[in-house]
Amino acid sequence: MRTTTTMRHVGTLAALLLAGTATGAHAQFSGDAGSGASEAPSSGASQSEPGRSERRAEKRRTQRTVDVSPYLEVGQVLTADLKNGGDVLTYTTVAAGVDAAIVTNRAELSATLRYEHQFGWGNQGDQDVISGLARGRIEAARGLNLEAGALATRTRADNRGADSGLFIGDASNVANLYSVYAGPTFARRIAGLDVGAGYRFGYTKVDVDQPAILAPGSQPQDIFDSSTNHVAWASVGARPGDLPFGWQVSGGYEREDASQLDQRFEGKYARADVTMPIGPTVALLGGVGYEDIEIGQRDPVVDTNGVPVRDASGRFVTDKSKPRQLSFDTSGLIWDAGVMWQPSRRTSLTAKVGRRYGDTIYTGSFAYRADHATTIQIGVYDGLSSLGRGMSSGLAALPTQFDPTRNPIGGDVNTCVFGQEGGSCLNNQLGSANSAQYRSRGVQATLSSRFAGWSYGVGIGYDQRKLLVPRLSPIANLNGIKDESYYLFLSAGRQLDRDSDLSLSGYVSYFDNGAPNASDVQSAGLSAAYSRRFWRGLTGTAAGSINAFDQEGFNSQLIGSALVGLRYNF
Repeated sequence: MRTTTTMRHVGTLAALLLAGTATGAHAQFSGDAGSGASEAPSSGASQSEPGRSERRAEKRRTQRTVDVSPYLEVGQVLTADLKNGGDVLTYTTVAAGVDAAIVTNRAELSATLRYEHQFGWGNQGDQDVISGLARGRIEAARGLNLEAGALATRTRADNRGADSGLFIGDASNVANLYSVYAGPTFARRIAGLDVGAGYRFGYTKVDVDQPAILAPGSQPQDIFDSSTNHVAWASVGARPGDLPFGWQVSGGYEREDASQLDQRFEGKYARADVTMPIGPTVALLGGVGYEDIEIGQRDPVVDTNGVPVRDASGRFVTDKSKPRQLSFDTSGLIWDAGVMWQPSRRTSLTAKVGRRYGDTIYTGSFAYRADHATTIQIGVYDGLSSLGRGMSSGLAALPTQFDPTRNPIGGDVNTCVFGQEGGSCLNNQLGSANSAQYRSRGVQATLSSRFAGWSYGVGIGYDQRKLLVPRLSPIANLNGIKDESYYLFLSAGRQLDRDSDLSLSGYVSYFDNGAPNASDVQSAGLSAAYSRRFWRGLTGTAAGSINAFDQEGFNSQLIGSALVGLRYNF
């Protein structure tokens, strides 16, 4: 009996390992945290894991939720610099939006979309703000899913410029970012083989109204404009049975075309992997393959003094007369080896070391589900990325069921989302709107749980970006610059009684600027909001926040804000 049970555990572990990578080939190139770092849990890969997909299907059979709530909202906001005696600003907001959570037999969707117009008082100007986050999946046929995601938000245009922690009023250094991805994924067992394939299209656009205000002596970075990216992958493998080990062969192709400096990323790979169970809960992993990656861009136009020319938005002007130069070029053998430990269906740990990009890389993941409401996820990543590709992979890694939260004052979607399937943060991708391609290394951890009436989430991480620029470019001084960021985000909420709710959120971030003469940035904030339903769909809200900012070359700030508003949900 013990031998039968052990073999069943080994078979389950091997099936999870092989099937879990059946749709994971898309992470071979975009190795940022959002993509799951090739090993961190990702929504795409989870569809092919037998145990998890069966539990998900059972959940959808027993739970059917269709909650679509459009609303209108009006509010009054007051904000003041509490440290430097700055002006007190106030404006009126009018907003329309919709929140949705859908779970049916064949579809899952979470979304929050909002349009807001701010009417400034006094010297404060008017502005329009569009924000939202959506992630969904439709099961078109057995094993075939159609997936999509979208984000509209604001971020810093230049991470070397001032950051107050708030994007309100006529602030400079604000970039409006819009990103969308969509594509099919397929994972199914056919004739004793695990077959997986997928395709993903992504588009990202950034608009900047006012260039950043920089500290004396600091040079502005180039600002992202727009890009399209495509990634396709396929794999086939077998579980242990006739052979004492599992095997898989896979391949993929990825391309991105960016308008800024006519950038292009192109990569392809093929590889073979082997899974060798050595016990009921442990398996050895090994893989070898070939990759070919090229990243290139054109030079910026320079003036008579050799200084790059910029347009009104602060972007470099592309010199179309010059050929594209390579900023990264690698081809040849790749390999990795590691171990996976899965003592139960609730816990899994993977760790790998290998050779890619002409360098040694380390990746890994840890996932633990303590109970139906508590999930811990950790991912260690190392890969090549950009703002466009990072946004597509980051959106694809979000869970399809999450509790969207917003800044109660500015209305922007918070960078971390949490739900029963876990959580994920977009902090790495949204650090700034830098147009450069980069090597990204780091770690990200999330915790989501419900306890004593509270639902809460924590996201924490570290990210290092090494910029990639052609060595003979007029902006070659940017090549090899390493920027590092540390971040912590917390959110909590609970229903106080039948008609009232309380929500809290906070963040701390530190940006270690690697550029010459550029200073580091520290910021932190805390906000709270209380909502009470007065009559049917009519709800009143009172909110307050405090945000601190410190950067050498700028006056440190302590900004207090308050809001009172009414919302009507239809």
